[in-house]
Amino acid sequence: MLNKIRSIFNPVKTEKNLNAGIARFYDEFTAMWMDFVGEHIHLGYYPTPDSKIHINAAQIDLIDRSLAWAYGDQLEKEMGNVKSLIDVGCGVGGSSRHIVKKYGKSSNLNGVGITLSPYQIKVANELTKVANLSTVLTYKVEDAMNTSFPDNKFDLVWSMESAEHMPDKFKFMNELVRLTAPGGRILVVTWCHRELAIGENSLKLEELKLLEEIEAAHYLPKFVPGSDHVRNAKSLGLEDVRQVDWTKFVAPFFPALLSIVFQPRNLLRMMLTSTIVLKAAYAGLALKKGYATGLCTLVLITGKKPK
Repeated sequence: MLNKIRSIFNPVKTEKNLNAGIARFYDEFTAMWMDFVGEHIHLGYYPTPDSKIHINAAQIDLIDRSLAWAYGDQLEKEMGNVKSLIDVGCGVGGSSRHIVKKYGKSSNLNGVGITLSPYQIKVANELTKVANLSTVLTYKVEDAMNTSFPDNKFDLVWSMESAEHMPDKFKFMNELVRLTAPGGRILVVTWCHRELAIGENSLKLEELKLLEEIEAAHYLPKFVPGSDHVRNAKSLGLEDVRQVDWTKFVAPFFPALLSIVFQPRNLLRMMLTSTIVLKAAYAGLALKKGYATGLCTLVLITGKKPK
């Protein structure tokens, strides 16, 4: 049975196929994800390994804590100066709606979200209409490495768990920098692999095999360490470039999620729905192991564009 499931993992490597695969993956996977955990298509934050927090509350906490980490004790002041944001890899818009609802009243904050998935854009705009935010938030299908927006447009460039999908990490960061207004901030939260230890030339063979399962199921290019993003950000002239590893705070999300996913009724539904969804569910076991062992990491990277 396991060999049969493994046989449906077909790695997609070219940029064109990756983009097509990503779009299809989220077109087919999003509705079921939302049934499981709601509108936030990303991990959640758990202060301690045994924290008893609802998945949705943990996901919102990850958004809030990410902003607090990036802006520090200037959070309220800086967010009050943010007039425009872009939600890069927006899913169904959960992050940007939350940010606008929390900070938009005092700053007249408006924004746009982009993703490759037409289904996600449809749902994002519907949810935004229901939330009475359509006048300040819009969503559209765009490639995050080749957007249609003008230079220097956004005060906050937000990317929650989308950078891992980008086949060219330097090109991606360059596009984020281009979009950022002078004085604006970039915040990237992304899946990475662990940093190599002194004397290591590569990850271990068993680690590479585990990553390959995750990459294939989620239409990801090769994982990179967080230091790659930091190096790109610095080389592009960003100031106050920082990173932090929050792996230990998000690792509990996977057992919580899998306890929902592998309920008999949900597992049967996935098996009857889509090969893509089944692949993602199976890869959840690999992700759980990857984050539990520290092979997979969740890294935050931020930097400010010079004025």
